[in-house]
Amino acid sequence: MRQTLFATALLGLSLLGRIGTTDAAQPTAKPVYLDKNRPVEERIEDALSRMTLEEKVAICHAQSKFSSAGVPRLGIPEIWMTDGPHGVRMEKMWDEWSDAKWTNDSCTAFPALTCLAATWNPAMADAYGQAIGEEARYRNKAVLLGPGVNIYRIPLNGRNFEYMGEDPYLASKMVVPYIHGVQRNGVATCVKHFALNNQEIDREYVNVIVDDRTLHEIYLPAFKAAVQEGGTWAIMGAYNRYKDQFCCHNQYLLNDILKQEWGFDGVVISDWGGTHDTHQAAYNGLDIEMGTWTDGLAWNWSNAYDKYFLAKPFLAELQNGKIDEKVLDEKVRRILRLSFRTTLNPDRPYGSFATEEHALTARRIAQEGIILLKNEDNLLPLDPKQPQKILIVGENAKQMMTCGGGSSELKVKHEVLPMEGIENYFGDHAQITYVEGYSSHPAINRHAIRQQAVDEAAQADVVIFVGGLNKKDNQDCEASDRRSYNLPYEQDQLIAELARANRRLVVVLVSGNAVAMPWVADVPAIVQAWYSGSEAGNALASILSGEVNPSGKLPFSFPVRLEDNAAIALDAYPGDRKNVEYKEGIFVGYRWHDSRQIEPLFCFGHGLSYTSFEYGSASLDRQEMKTGDSITLSIPIRNSGSRTGAEIVQLYIHDKKASLPRPVKELKGFRKVVLEPGEEQTVTFTIDAQALSYYDDDKQAWVAEPGTFEAWVGASSRDIRSQAAFELLSE
Repeated sequence: MRQTLFATALLGLSLLGRIGTTDAAQPTAKPVYLDKNRPVEERIEDALSRMTLEEKVAICHAQSKFSSAGVPRLGIPEIWMTDGPHGVRMEKMWDEWSDAKWTNDSCTAFPALTCLAATWNPAMADAYGQAIGEEARYRNKAVLLGPGVNIYRIPLNGRNFEYMGEDPYLASKMVVPYIHGVQRNGVATCVKHFALNNQEIDREYVNVIVDDRTLHEIYLPAFKAAVQEGGTWAIMGAYNRYKDQFCCHNQYLLNDILKQEWGFDGVVISDWGGTHDTHQAAYNGLDIEMGTWTDGLAWNWSNAYDKYFLAKPFLAELQNGKIDEKVLDEKVRRILRLSFRTTLNPDRPYGSFATEEHALTARRIAQEGIILLKNEDNLLPLDPKQPQKILIVGENAKQMMTCGGGSSELKVKHEVLPMEGIENYFGDHAQITYVEGYSSHPAINRHAIRQQAVDEAAQADVVIFVGGLNKKDNQDCEASDRRSYNLPYEQDQLIAELARANRRLVVVLVSGNAVAMPWVADVPAIVQAWYSGSEAGNALASILSGEVNPSGKLPFSFPVRLEDNAAIALDAYPGDRKNVEYKEGIFVGYRWHDSRQIEPLFCFGHGLSYTSFEYGSASLDRQEMKTGDSITLSIPIRNSGSRTGAEIVQLYIHDKKASLPRPVKELKGFRKVVLEPGEEQTVTFTIDAQALSYYDDDKQAWVAEPGTFEAWVGASSRDIRSQAAFELLSE
């Protein structure tokens, strides 16, 4: 790979030295496409005019597992891509899925995107993007294959941990700064998977049936924000079908919505193996074809690049006139635009890789994203200076979580495991012991290790159970969904027995998904720790010890039972192997729970603190507005406890009377504020007509219907502290 890159670079430099001269003695003007001072669109047209038909086709498909060709004759480099969105993946062999075994590609693992979303802090998203963008740039990647913004529809989806939760507004506000941070480094984000990729079962072919209103209100907003506010330079198509067309070459999604309605000027890249037809790939919006003849994970057809649908078959159709060359030129323009933004941008910073600064960024994100779900009798925080017997139970306390999971697997410079982090924080004063308690290994006698853990728990001052899911198949993993809502490996039974043996039990869940908790009433303290990256153990221990006051809040609901999820309740998952119909429509997550008056286990937006916050009364600067106006809502928040802490103030809008079904409330604003003990701040929100609108299927447009609305402000979707009514007037 290095030899190929080096040879290409030398050839390009050699040719560049000759392009601008007729002979050695008579230099001519620099070609337009090489002049960084000329407008980009002029440079694109100039480069396009110099390319042969064969060169243009060559850059529209892969030449290796993670690269597409450049144009060496013109000094246009290859485009190298890397899996994300939680870290820069290790190098792979040119034409194999096995690792290249480099010794300098051990990266920083950043927390999974569920954890980032749980921070409810756009500044953390920007820091995340900046740091991972620096790592991608250092490794000379032009495209980072992420972030993911598919909506959390069901708790069984194997890739939920890669996404930003169940609410389109929250995902929209978190994805934009991530994009800005990455692309600041001259690296393109490739926001994925567009669209409706909400399950791994049958993902390669299942056809999603969903009404237009639901599509636009729930499943498209984060992608739209990524394009129009984030300015992402690339989008990845999804594996599944919509309107019976594969999403990687889908007329409605890619041409009508993405490129025409939203004005996307970047590149559409196929998911690996997501392309199925030359004509559809040519005409229906795909620009770069990757991974054909492979499932993206395990098997592939070696040296198949000439056989790609956008390779020799595409060239033949162009040569015989069955496909107009203008179709090809539009793809090439977009690819050249990507090159000028990345590989041909002389002002790209150099980046940095696996630095201490990046590890600290990963740690800060994890600390802000970890959620204190329950804390009876103020069991937490634990005093790290107090002599005590601490028993750690659970395989996940010593399990690396940066490995596995499909395309999110990483080779990390270091990963601080929960056991190590707890020892770092408590080891000077506490007596710490470990018992596995459960194991994912099928040959282990689970009863024996469970009994050992229960016996040890009876003798401990405090028990910290570290369990949850993992990155194995049918847990949190690409290409497979979970088979059960309960914890695997008989963990539920173990937790119940630990709770009977020792009341001072802290359950720490490492997962990217909601799980059932049949033991919830018997466990005093529960912490949602996510997949927290390189500094996972230290971040967790800083929360358990009270060094950091927890401030994360749930980006998705935890239903009590799987049947409390809308798609499951309506028998709308996983479909009949051909189609899956989103029968629940817009009523996803908390919207469903509210509409059916279902009490969740833990609601959307929930998260506790080691301090307390008092909300004053919400006030509006006026009680009436027109469509083009806005209203300002103000609400005072005071830290009424004894610790510095951060509160996430959430704004929901309730439509008092609508002409069609609407959710009881919808998130339309949030602010994260840090307050000292006794400190008070006034938090303000701007409410405009967009916050009041729904998507009208008949008009194919967003509509703000005149009438009475209420602004609900609270600490979670179920903890509303104040309300204020206002009127949207007719024009």
